[in-house]
Amino acid sequence: QVQLVESGGGSVESGGSLRLSCAASGYSTIGFCMGWFRQAPAMERGGVAAIGSGKTGHTRYSDSVKGRFTISRDNDTLYLQMNSLKPEDTAMYYCAAQRRAYCSGGMNDWGQGTQVTVSS
Repeated sequence: QVQLVESGGGSVESGGSLRLSCAASGYSTIGFCMGWFRQAPAMERGGVAAIGSGKTGHTRYSDSVKGRFTISRDNDTLYLQMNSLKPEDTAMYYCAAQRRAYCSGGMNDWGQGTQVTVSS
């Protein structure tokens, strides 16, 4: 069974840091584009960061997190290092996989999400 499982969410004060992880099981994601998305209450889900296949895949970030968040991967685990967190970063964070090497188009597989709450 294909599964993406996020962890590392929690509550933190503004300016703090969190590191999210996403572990894949049931298949290997090494050759896939992977991404982090987030959804705040009453908002649409939006992309946060993405990384192409391989250990040094091409990365891209949304403007709102550029310079503060870093996406990385190690074998079948995806990470999102989040620094200088702001209250507006509060959301449910989802890991997703696209079954191709380069990030283009929609994602195929989704995790259940991990909550991040940033207090001011």
